[in-house]
Amino acid sequence: MKLKNETKRNFIQFLFTCLFNGYAVGFAKGAIFKGVTKGICVPVLNCYSCPGALGACPIGSMQTLLAKRGGRLSVYVLGMVMLFGVILGRVVCGFMCPFGLLQDLLYKIPCFKYTKHGKADKVLRSLKYVVLFLLVIILPAFVRNKYGMGETFFCKYLCPAGTIGAGLPLLLKVEALRTTVGTLFYYKLSIAIVIVLLSVVIYRPFCKYLCPLGAIYGGFNNVAFVRLKVNEDKCVSCKACESACDMGVDILTNINSTECIRCGKCIDTCKQGAITRTFK
Repeated sequence: MKLKNETKRNFIQFLFTCLFNGYAVGFAKGAIFKGVTKGICVPVLNCYSCPGALGACPIGSMQTLLAKRGGRLSVYVLGMVMLFGVILGRVVCGFMCPFGLLQDLLYKIPCFKYTKHGKADKVLRSLKYVVLFLLVIILPAFVRNKYGMGETFFCKYLCPAGTIGAGLPLLLKVEALRTTVGTLFYYKLSIAIVIVLLSVVIYRPFCKYLCPLGAIYGGFNNVAFVRLKVNEDKCVSCKACESACDMGVDILTNINSTECIRCGKCIDTCKQGAITRTFK
């Protein structure tokens, strides 16, 4: 049953990946889709420059608007992110995010797995809030060049989804771009390689420690319509659910933690049937 449910979740993730990156011609030609849907934000981290991307990334869009002359926050982008946050919370991370799927698949590679969630882990999880406020909001809004323009700091200096989903496919197909590759690209490629390697031994390291969108959606977990619930009458406090949780959530004390991606592994693990999904 566990394998069946996990496979079902991976299939849903794959469908959303295809939905958000369905422009197959882009990968074949090394061209970026420029249709009308590119003005619509998808709810996940998904690089605008990815050859297959049919929509815009909310984090990229937020930075772009903040970085413009007289930069401002977009009511549309914020509203869209808040809408998905209020309805789903981090269900978006667990079931819809293409980069989440990549990390899930990498973690399936048989090898040593680091599963401890100690003090260092808790400290590192605060980094995603630093990334959100510093790289996504503050620096694009306030660091300006002589023309009064800012930069998309997260996209330019950190985002591995952009490197893997956009940079590498475009370089493979467009020979002219290879002559422009410099130190910045190799720096970004190094970050992507480190995250890929870490994903083999640590479950979703980017989601846990660096993703600004996960930081936003996590803030809605306790109030989102989709939540998890522990039936105290059925629960025997065996903590099998906590042992099974790859995100390190203290399920018995805070099942709707900001770190929960709603994968459902705790539900599958509980032999008492004490954990359920609710929609309120």
